[in-house]
Amino acid sequence: MSERPLVLWAHWTRQVLAGAGLRKTVVETPVGVQTVFVGGTGPVLVLLHGAGSQAGTWSSVAGALASSHTLVVPDLAGHGESAPLEGPIPVETVYAALEGVVGPHARRAKVTVVGNSLGAWMALQLAHRHPDWVEGVVAVDGGALKGTHAHARLLPKTREEARASYDAVMDPGAPRASDALLDDMVLEAREGPLARFAGTADSMEPWVLDEAQLKALRVPVGFIWGSSDRLLTLDYARRHLDLLPDARLVVLERCGHMPQQEAPAAFLEALGGILGNDAPPARM
Repeated sequence: MSERPLVLWAHWTRQVLAGAGLRKTVVETPVGVQTVFVGGTGPVLVLLHGAGSQAGTWSSVAGALASSHTLVVPDLAGHGESAPLEGPIPVETVYAALEGVVGPHARRAKVTVVGNSLGAWMALQLAHRHPDWVEGVVAVDGGALKGTHAHARLLPKTREEARASYDAVMDPGAPRASDALLDDMVLEAREGPLARFAGTADSMEPWVLDEAQLKALRVPVGFIWGSSDRLLTLDYARRHLDLLPDARLVVLERCGHMPQQEAPAAFLEALGGILGNDAPPARM
């Protein structure tokens, strides 16, 4: 396991979630059993990770957020410990599982959904399809319009390609990736959930939102964006802002594609501002 930094990181971050008081539960859905971390107190805040990741991506901010919110943090379908554990992961499966996880909470009271990358896409889809469930959306370096990024950048075949992928999602001032991490990225690109998800790209088109659908969205949307994100740049965020009737953007300087990991204190401050709360202290 010492040669698999990503495996070690996933294990450690999930332990951090448990240490923050979130209990690991399972939810039966039409597309299989989903693993969800739940804990905290207050209004429900759903945290959705990006493609290829898992619930532990929120480990640096979960403890702080759980002091004022009930957190619902799933492994999205096909990721972490959620079904399907093998084979393709179509968008429709990810979304159906999300409905199954969020529905029991949202039917009692509206929820706020915070999503990073793929999680932001699914959050906006949920708000579009179930405005009666969603109080608001916070999209973190992600959206629901058709993007221009290529899956090839996320599925490196060599160590050199992996370094380019790492550089695309991290700020230039971030620690340099080790060779072991780069090699693990190549392995994940061959057999991990990101590869299984990207392999269904031909079926994704019906799941993007068009301009008319975004203009009709009546749920407030906040965007938190890392200025150094070269996978999805600020121009992509601004395309959404031009269409949404109730939206705002907070840009985090010297930060890449995953602010909740790279700059948790700044992320919490930005999220607190969007939610109308004081920023809780980051717990590293």
